[in-house]
Amino acid sequence: MNASVSGMTAQATALGSIGENISNSSTVGYKSSLTSFSSLVSGGVSTTTKTTQMVDGDYTSSSVKTNLAVKGDGYFIVENANGDTFLTREGDFSPNADGYLQNASGYLLLGYSYANGDPAAVTNGFQGLEPVKVSSSTLSATATTTATVDTGNLNSSATAVTGDTPSSNNADANYTYKSSVVAYDSLGNALTYDVYYTKTDANTWEVAVYNKADATDQTSFPYGGDGMLGSATLTFDSTTGKLDSSSDTSLDVSDNNNNLNFKLDLAAMTQLSSTSAVTTTANGSAAESSSDYTIGTDGTISQTYADGSSTNLYKIALANVASPNNLEKADGTAYKLTQESGTVVVGFAGTGSFGTIQSSTLEASNVDLASQLSNMIQAQRTYSANSKVLQTAADMLDTVINVVR
Repeated sequence: MNASVSGMTAQATALGSIGENISNSSTVGYKSSLTSFSSLVSGGVSTTTKTTQMVDGDYTSSSVKTNLAVKGDGYFIVENANGDTFLTREGDFSPNADGYLQNASGYLLLGYSYANGDPAAVTNGFQGLEPVKVSSSTLSATATTTATVDTGNLNSSATAVTGDTPSSNNADANYTYKSSVVAYDSLGNALTYDVYYTKTDANTWEVAVYNKADATDQTSFPYGGDGMLGSATLTFDSTTGKLDSSSDTSLDVSDNNNNLNFKLDLAAMTQLSSTSAVTTTANGSAAESSSDYTIGTDGTISQTYADGSSTNLYKIALANVASPNNLEKADGTAYKLTQESGTVVVGFAGTGSFGTIQSSTLEASNVDLASQLSNMIQAQRTYSANSKVLQTAADMLDTVINVVR
């Protein structure tokens, strides 16, 4: 009788797992449970229920950019409202009312911020992680760090300037050619810089940079403020018209009044017998609202702006354990670490053993309905068989009692 009772109990446990699997066949990232049976020395059977974590579900496309899936090994690291940390494969994240990425079970996605530079993972713990926040209405500005001469030619036939040149910042300074470039400070203010090119000798040119706002009457020398903000000397090969090996190829612009420093790349300059013309571009941007964001396969979340520039915001972290099947289940398709699951390993997608992160993608439940229904029929029949054994044993016991009477 004891053996049949344990058999019925074991099959009831198996049916419970099967019912849970079937009910979660449409749950994103759900991993089906498997009930294992083992015999007892005293007779009967015991059960152990484990989650089949090692089997991936099917991957489906989504129209939501922040819906994420891990292709390969790894779990998203999430936290609940109490700040407790869990692992999950449920990647149906979307911005909540505060702009944080939250999945349908209410867990917040965790990652490392780029606020203090390129992030590095704490490989054996969750320190340094914070909730990932995205917002399409963030207003920000990007300071200029580099400016580049895209195309630039200085007329080799020009006459060398005698007397004061722009580097003197005197009222009677003369120059050969002047261009300008717009840069941005950290607050998004546009600043125009005058760049003077002056031929001082055969194949030799002086380059001097000033802030246009400091010019006398906004048009001429001398410039006030900090005066000249940067200078360089260009020397050209008389045969090729390109910069020779002794020439400067860049200059540093230091505008202390506006707390802006950037490098002007001059490597593309030439000196040919043609009209002087220089076109210069600079990075940076005025204060503007972000227009979109992207999520790379390595988990980098970047905010993009109307001018095409972008800023890295967060890098999504992934975690893994030595024995995923021994993770403890929690509500919301999440899992807790246990001693049996092993020490957690944290890293980034696409590195080591971690899989890649796919945006606009969801991992479906790995439940195979056909197999579950087949297992359900088998468990039901076995349960019935055990109940028959119990009934037969009860009838035999009644017979013995009747004999005694």
